[in-house]
Amino acid sequence: MPDATRIDSLVKEFNDSPHGPKKLHQSRTRFMPIVFGRDGKPQPKPGPRSAEAQDFYALRKRCLRSGSLFEDPEFPANGSSLSFTGESRPHLKWLRPNEISQDPRFFENSYSRFDVNQGELGDCWLLAAAANLTQDPQLFTRVVPEDNSFKKDYAGIFHFRFWRFGQWCDVVIDDRLPTVNGKLVYMRSTEDNEFWSALLEKAYAKLFGSYEALRGGSASEAMVDFTGGIAESYEMKDVPKDLFQIIEKGFRSHAMFACSLEPDPFKPEAETPQGLIRGHAYSLTMAKMVDIQTPNVKGKIPLLRLRNPWGNANEWNGAWSDKSPEWKYIPEETKREIGLIFELDGEFWMSFQDFVKYFDRIEMCNMSPDCPIIRQSGNYPWKQSAFEGEWVIGSTAGGCRNYPDTFWHNPQYVVHLKEPDKDDTEKKATAIIALLQKNRRSKRNKGMDCLTVGLIIYRVTERDLIRKPLPKEFFLRNASVARSTFVNLREVTCRFRLDPGTYVVIPSTFEPNIEGEFMIRVFSECPDCMTENEDCVGECDLDPRVVPDSNNNDVPVVAPVKIRSPDPTKPDPQRQAMEKLFLDVAGVDGEVDWMELKMVLDHCFRDDIAIAAKGVSRSYHVAPVESKKSLTPQGEVVCCGLLAILQDWYGKMAGGDNRPAGSTSADLMVAKERAPLMTAEGSGAGFSKDACRSMVAMLDEDQSGKLGFVEFQKLLTEIARWKAVFKLYDTDRSGHLNPFELRAALQSAGYHLNNKILNSLMHRYGSREGEIWFDDFITCAVKIKTMIDIFRAKDVNGIASFNMDEWIQKTIYC
Repeated sequence: MPDATRIDSLVKEFNDSPHGPKKLHQSRTRFMPIVFGRDGKPQPKPGPRSAEAQDFYALRKRCLRSGSLFEDPEFPANGSSLSFTGESRPHLKWLRPNEISQDPRFFENSYSRFDVNQGELGDCWLLAAAANLTQDPQLFTRVVPEDNSFKKDYAGIFHFRFWRFGQWCDVVIDDRLPTVNGKLVYMRSTEDNEFWSALLEKAYAKLFGSYEALRGGSASEAMVDFTGGIAESYEMKDVPKDLFQIIEKGFRSHAMFACSLEPDPFKPEAETPQGLIRGHAYSLTMAKMVDIQTPNVKGKIPLLRLRNPWGNANEWNGAWSDKSPEWKYIPEETKREIGLIFELDGEFWMSFQDFVKYFDRIEMCNMSPDCPIIRQSGNYPWKQSAFEGEWVIGSTAGGCRNYPDTFWHNPQYVVHLKEPDKDDTEKKATAIIALLQKNRRSKRNKGMDCLTVGLIIYRVTERDLIRKPLPKEFFLRNASVARSTFVNLREVTCRFRLDPGTYVVIPSTFEPNIEGEFMIRVFSECPDCMTENEDCVGECDLDPRVVPDSNNNDVPVVAPVKIRSPDPTKPDPQRQAMEKLFLDVAGVDGEVDWMELKMVLDHCFRDDIAIAAKGVSRSYHVAPVESKKSLTPQGEVVCCGLLAILQDWYGKMAGGDNRPAGSTSADLMVAKERAPLMTAEGSGAGFSKDACRSMVAMLDEDQSGKLGFVEFQKLLTEIARWKAVFKLYDTDRSGHLNPFELRAALQSAGYHLNNKILNSLMHRYGSREGEIWFDDFITCAVKIKTMIDIFRAKDVNGIASFNMDEWIQKTIYC
């Protein structure tokens, strides 16, 4: 006989506890891309498809026409699909289902959570999510298409759909499965002739590169990939007081749940005295307030239904387990309503109090608002905002706030929580913020695990947001209002209850200069609540330290670099001499091509640029040298040769003469004859051929591939300004800008750029250490100016229109 007194105390304990109904605070808590229509069914994706994507229907049609069975070249039946090393297993054979069973079926009658049973692979986290997936037909068929079959149009090819960072992708596989002695090695169904779950696991393994990539993980990871939802987790040691209500409400909103115990450090998958497995993921498939009546008390008790993916006798053996005496006090009608069965199938019930006591973590995946079952319900409170970003060395990889000098360089996102949640008695607004790392599991074979990441939240005013992004000073003056922990999980998710207002969220890695891609999402009751806190792309005023000195004042007024502008009303003997000698270099056509330009610039910047042979680190030496000048009898300054003229001009324009000692115009003439800086491929020391071609293209309006003297002089003016800017930031005279200085340097040069463009520039022009060398900075500035000029030429109210011919012609030349 069960202890009725114990049951009475459990019911009373729950009713009187902080978890009870009387005292709870109701908080608001390369694959083919697929587009789903409003009816939840897949629609053709507009636009061209990726050349690398496998089209299931085209491949199946081809196989049916040829009478052959599909063999997937991208996920072959060999060791490379099993493990990172590709080690072969001679005793393992890849067999098709019709070689395993006489009557293979995709589904045997239908599908259920009992079709998901674990094999040798340690992917219980995936199985826990797959078991949850079977609970809802609309969610299930979105991942497991109904047109998979061993009967109709069978060609040995199947496909499954997974959510990947904002879009659904179709993953195609063949049906060859790893077996030993004719039995499946990995996931299997209870029915020997049913194969949907084994094929689902294979498709998921292909998504990440191998079966071994699935070893170890979090159930929330798979639940997100199966639904496109947003996952959050709770530690039982810090369990919220309304956890059962969160779970119950989540089930009503079609959320998925999984739970686990901390692993035993000395024994993998150790079993507790209560029959639970440590380090193992369980599915949570139902939460119910169940009517109960004992001889002494009548009321409700919170019960949870769980399932062990092993699908065997390893079940909970405490109160409310199979055939537990406590069930005597539950009415038969209630038992039928909750589908109570007693079998050694891994499924069991337990009280909420025992659940909190014996489990260590629960994971919850909330459905996204675009989920078909959510759209049909029409009363889902959550709205979603999402952005993709990346941390790039020298640009946006600023690290956590332990690094104040770089922290502010991280991507910044503004979240507007305009109103409190509708049913929140404390007038708070809930925001579930998820930071999702991209493409980490698929790179485990390269030794790349998840980064240690987190997010920090600051409250801001409209005045704060005038500066975009928020500067370093803001974070030194202001404390954060909320934050996550920094952990090395694929997704870090936190539920925040904040006062209505405006906030800035900073996602970051823990250490600076760690690169990675991410997606940040916010679920709240406020629509379109998140925006990027970014600068508008465009031109701006030059830094006052490098603007032309209208008074031709050689003494700097604001800072140590001043560009001198010639007086157009007076004769300029220097310009006349430079023009004459320019024509000597240009030849009979009176224009310089990119090779002649390279020769001139390399000599002008001989000490600015000293690049070692290919594969050797760069070394720079910048040392001002006295200009070599001669005086006429009348006392006028005469520059000796074009090289001297150019370097003297640069000395005045960009704040110092960097000409190598002893250089003469003869050096340039010899360089023209012998082209000593050129290799057989047209590259070598100094500016690259692409850089010089881009410089020519920037001012070459007739696209002749050459520059006349006026165009050449304009180019020198631009380069002089950019060199002046470079010198402002190259304070240690190292010949390169240090990481995180590119944004400021380009702004001084007159360009506002956002993080996406800066990240692209760092990928294109930055070193591995995030440094920007002198010639790369000049090339970078040339590209920016050229692209802005291309846009401005077609700009109509902020929009430029190009047909395909125009766009290719413009961009390919620059």
